[in-house]
Amino acid sequence: MIETGYKKEQIIERLRFDNPWWTSGGIDDYYNTMQQRLYLTKFYSLVSDTSIRRSIILMGPRRVGKTVLIFHTIQQLISRGVNPQKIIYISIETPIYTRISLEDLFDMACSAVGNSGEKSGFYVFFDEIQYLKNWEVHLKSLVDSFYSCKFTASGSAAAALKLKSEDRGAGRFTDFNLPPLTFCEYIHLKGFDNLIIPQHEIWGDRDVSTFGTIDIGLLNKHFIDYLNFGGYPEVVFSERIQSNPAQFIRHDIIDKVLLRDLPSLYGVADVQELNAFFSVIAYHSGNEFSYENLSKLSGVQKETLRKYIDYLQAAFLIKIVHKTDINAKHFQRVVSFKIYLTNPSLRCALFQPLQATDDKIGDLVETAVFAQLFPRDTQNICYANWKEGKRQGEVDIVGLNAATQKPQWATEIKWTNRYFEHCGELKSLLHFMTKNKLQTALVTTIDKQGGKPLDYVTLNFIPVALYVYRLGYNTVHENHDVIGL
Repeated sequence: MIETGYKKEQIIERLRFDNPWWTSGGIDDYYNTMQQRLYLTKFYSLVSDTSIRRSIILMGPRRVGKTVLIFHTIQQLISRGVNPQKIIYISIETPIYTRISLEDLFDMACSAVGNSGEKSGFYVFFDEIQYLKNWEVHLKSLVDSFYSCKFTASGSAAAALKLKSEDRGAGRFTDFNLPPLTFCEYIHLKGFDNLIIPQHEIWGDRDVSTFGTIDIGLLNKHFIDYLNFGGYPEVVFSERIQSNPAQFIRHDIIDKVLLRDLPSLYGVADVQELNAFFSVIAYHSGNEFSYENLSKLSGVQKETLRKYIDYLQAAFLIKIVHKTDINAKHFQRVVSFKIYLTNPSLRCALFQPLQATDDKIGDLVETAVFAQLFPRDTQNICYANWKEGKRQGEVDIVGLNAATQKPQWATEIKWTNRYFEHCGELKSLLHFMTKNKLQTALVTTIDKQGGKPLDYVTLNFIPVALYVYRLGYNTVHENHDVIGL
């Protein structure tokens, strides 16, 4: 008898049920017919690389498709010649597996396929691994003991996974963050790729890959839908969920993180205060805050809200973007900063969908731009804000050169066509370019596109939907050269 109260034979039977490819040679049609996320190629390359003795930790917000990504990876392994009986999938949240160690589960799975003697060449996937206490100790032991096997773990309690992966998995774990859908992925999953036209553009002395569209009006319509409903695969394909996104996104994503994941991990005493604090941030996504005014706005003490911000970042719900000045120098003491949701549809779920003409659409558009960048290393991406005498200025996004920490590019996010004809009104951006010797900068519009040469600089205008698509494409494909273009 196993200590859970179930017989070993019952557990093995469940393992057979969870691994239908042992007999059928492929994953269930339910998963096989689902659209593949564009991150599959990157994830598969890590899982299939057996030359490096490390476990892959698949993490990310709830409901972004981690389990589906695992099944699609399993199908690719099979399609590329891996023996289906050498692939094991175990969902740790299944009640029958409660309190069974990973090694015991691995041993029973090997027994189920008649291969308990020689445990080599297996690909093992542990889903929802956070349900096992001290999972990181168990997993590290497996990696050290069975060096010819590849172990992958995933879970929805992203903050807990990241914390323990960093603390105790040094040298044995490789983190893989699956974010909410980029706009590029949204267009791909919805089958709207025909709207996009690959192009090339001269940027300074470089010829870079860009994108155009055959119908900017239709692309903008899809972009507004993405802002409201585009972060999570289930929402994208369900009109029923879109009619009431709060029921799905708030209950399955936000509430479970705020009321269960974070309190259990960090011992949050007042979950209602945390919930209310997140609502304040979500409503004002893209705004600049100081700890002082954020405390007054939310009613949360400054020291407590510092912790809440750390918690919400660890849970992949928000991201902090720091400030630089007119000379691209960081401030010694962090007084103010911007907070963004990691996906704009979170705001829609908490409040209501926005139309293209709503007052708050500008903040949501800016949130969408940053959401494409957040899955990558953003330590050299900031915003500029300064005061010179009575003149104050701001530039929405500044990309710093990693080596010199000097501005490499600058972008102004607008949901208007006004500045395409009146580009001289972009005084802050032009002043920043002059101060930092930038010859070109980018400004987004609703549907206007083209270069506008001024005295010593050029402003390149692009519809924001195309810009967001390009950023998402570059992020998914790790195109570092043109991250800010």
